[in-house]
Amino acid sequence: MRRVLPLLRQAAGPLILGAVMALGQAPVGLWGLTVLGLAGAVWLWTHQADWRRAALLGWLVGTGYFALALIWIVQPFFVEPWRYGWMAPFALTFMAAGLALFWGLAFGLARRLGSGILGLAGMLTLGEVLRSYVFTGFPWALIGHSVVDTPLAQVAALAGAHGVGLIVLAAALALVSAAQRHWFAAVAGLVLVGGVWGWGDSRAADTPTATERPVLRLIQPNAPQHQKWNPDYTPVFFRRQVGFTAEHAQRRPDLNIWPETALPVLLEDADRAFQIIADAAAGSSVLLGVQRLDDMSLYNSAVLLRPDASVAQVYDKHHLVPFGEYIPLGNLAASLGLRGLAARDGNGFAAGPGPALMDLGPRLGRALPLICYEAVFPNDVNGAPERPAFLLQITNDAWFGTFSGPYQHLAQARLRAIEQGLPMVRVANTGVSAMIDARGQITAQIPLGQAGWLDAPLPAPAAVTLYSRTGDYAVALLAVLLTFASMLHHRATGAIGRRKAR
Repeated sequence: MRRVLPLLRQAAGPLILGAVMALGQAPVGLWGLTVLGLAGAVWLWTHQADWRRAALLGWLVGTGYFALALIWIVQPFFVEPWRYGWMAPFALTFMAAGLALFWGLAFGLARRLGSGILGLAGMLTLGEVLRSYVFTGFPWALIGHSVVDTPLAQVAALAGAHGVGLIVLAAALALVSAAQRHWFAAVAGLVLVGGVWGWGDSRAADTPTATERPVLRLIQPNAPQHQKWNPDYTPVFFRRQVGFTAEHAQRRPDLNIWPETALPVLLEDADRAFQIIADAAAGSSVLLGVQRLDDMSLYNSAVLLRPDASVAQVYDKHHLVPFGEYIPLGNLAASLGLRGLAARDGNGFAAGPGPALMDLGPRLGRALPLICYEAVFPNDVNGAPERPAFLLQITNDAWFGTFSGPYQHLAQARLRAIEQGLPMVRVANTGVSAMIDARGQITAQIPLGQAGWLDAPLPAPAAVTLYSRTGDYAVALLAVLLTFASMLHHRATGAIGRRKAR
């Protein structure tokens, strides 16, 4: 016990620093604490002579960060607590500790390569890029997400969320440099961050405008997940959405949008429901989420319904949630009693063929549909066959609870809009449903936990962005260059210091 207590005390500091960093994520949004926490972690790293201790430091900081930032991940397990509740603490622990391995790798390699703090920033950026792709990726709670409410978020148009994260790291490095009395580096970092802030502020204010924009109706039924598939409640939520669709306004919307899995029946059994919906829409089209069965495979789909109640187009979700919508090594997992959480019958979904555009008519043009989790992946958005007129996300954020998950999901949707220079319409079962302009600013919304509808004009698109052409390649290359430049500089200055000592 005497040996364990000192180890726990040593681990407490890095874990707390990580948790402090997490307070920059939505909904708390104290991005300054993310910068301070990062600065503290970098400061501790400069005092680690051994790469193994540096790696442990990074892992501990990352574990504290992800444990708090991803606290919402326990929520899906409590929809059916008698069945899945026991898994919740294990899911959070393994998720936090697993994602933190990327930070541990970054901290350890930066020390092993003999880099300075600039090299650590490069390696940590590469670690964040890696976790966005490895094992289908999980780019949630990226460092750059902490500043989505600031002008720094506009960097996403040039270098994506990882580029935004680099600017946050630059602010942290400036503080560390000042603490070490490296005044040139400190001033250079602050000038960089200040310059980017000013540029971002100017860019955010320069919002594209256009006259006579199409109007979309966002429909939010607010169906709690524990009631969503209950036969006693499904008619209530269906009638609620039909009622919102039928509401009269000064102008009929060009498109009504229902959220993910909005229908209580499969697509194959939805003819009567579709006729009711079409009658309520009174000449407008409707896009909605529905599950469909094809050749014994279940799909999570988006369907465009014509005014005559016929199906115009179907899009199948292709980027599925591991352990939620499908189980890796499914046959083995099924034999152990592990099944996907999101499918109604407990079986997993099949993946669609990939990103595809939906033609919504001459006024709206072609949109890129994103079902729930797909909006988390900028590479999926970049994978569209051609540039869409706008991004369209339907989601069921009831899975994410009512605290941090829905707000973090919304923050990522805003970054997708900035990255592409395109407006995004976001329709969520329990909220937050929102219209987002091409600068990532919310122009209209229905708050979390409220049932309602909203007619909002679709904002105009902006010019094609650099990020939409390069993806994460540019920022990954920049991170590599920073790492090696720092390594060479650190070694050169070390050699000069040794010669002077002689």
